[in-house]
Amino acid sequence: MDLTVLWFGIVGFFFIGYFVLDGFDFGVGMSLPFLGRDDTDRRVLINTIGPVWDLNETWVIVAGASLFAAFPEWYATLFSGFYLPLLFILLALILRGVSFEYRHQRPEAVWKKRFDRMIVIGSAVPAFLWGVAFANIVRGVPLDANHDYIGGFFALLNPYALLGGLTTLLLFFTHGVVFVSLKTDGEIRERARRLAIRSGAVTIAVAAVFLAWTTLSYGSPISGLLSGVAAVTLILSFAANLRGREGRAFALMAVTIAVAVLSLFAALFPDVMPASNDPANSLTIENASSSAYTLQIMSWVALAFVPLIVAYQAWTYWVFRKRVSRAQIPVESAH
Repeated sequence: MDLTVLWFGIVGFFFIGYFVLDGFDFGVGMSLPFLGRDDTDRRVLINTIGPVWDLNETWVIVAGASLFAAFPEWYATLFSGFYLPLLFILLALILRGVSFEYRHQRPEAVWKKRFDRMIVIGSAVPAFLWGVAFANIVRGVPLDANHDYIGGFFALLNPYALLGGLTTLLLFFTHGVVFVSLKTDGEIRERARRLAIRSGAVTIAVAAVFLAWTTLSYGSPISGLLSGVAAVTLILSFAANLRGREGRAFALMAVTIAVAVLSLFAALFPDVMPASNDPANSLTIENASSSAYTLQIMSWVALAFVPLIVAYQAWTYWVFRKRVSRAQIPVESAH
């Protein structure tokens, strides 16, 4: 196999893992105002992702490192041209991480509410901006002959990209709420299931428009087929949630996000960043990649470590598989 194609797939794999795993973290964070009626509820919500959120977040670090090593030209163009959106994502992730660690350091309700708001903001901003960024990559951006981005920040906020951001925001929100229903018990579990039904209906409508737009304007036959699969699994997840099958609903949401991201990468291939002003300026898997020797060394490293990463992730989720309930929250933490 051509190593450039292999590493295009590996980069896609890491981004799929990130969006599936940190996606429900974003959803749980955004659900605090909707499901957290008191501090105990909010502690339950945070505890559902407490043992895994930082592990889930490392997938984007690995994805970025793989992108830098395998496709340095793509990395340079992306991180220079999309500097402000990616900076906002980074600041939001820092804000969210700090809030998880500091909200319980003092008992005052005002203190906790401030950090709860930061968790919501730190979850919603990346959930939206990742969709904006990937939609722009698929749509194409103006590049000069040196593959440098020559558009402005507001050029990235076009209708297609904003719809992409809204789609990822709703997908991650619904994914997170379904995860809450899977990981909690009692009244909060039922509230989460009802909320997932409402948000799921809206998500289906918005995602259908975005996937259809992508397929008709920027897609390929393979990406169109994958978009259709994503649409079916999203509807099946909604139906499973209606029947109270949280595990099946969550698994189908994970498949939906994975296949949807895969469809975007399929729509890109063999480009990695199309030039909207002149196709000759586009970055492809060939002109954006590292040397064959570099890719060969990286392939052996990936062969050794990627299975270990996946195995450790699976083991972590198995260890923390039990449901979280209000009864498990210490009384003093509810003040």
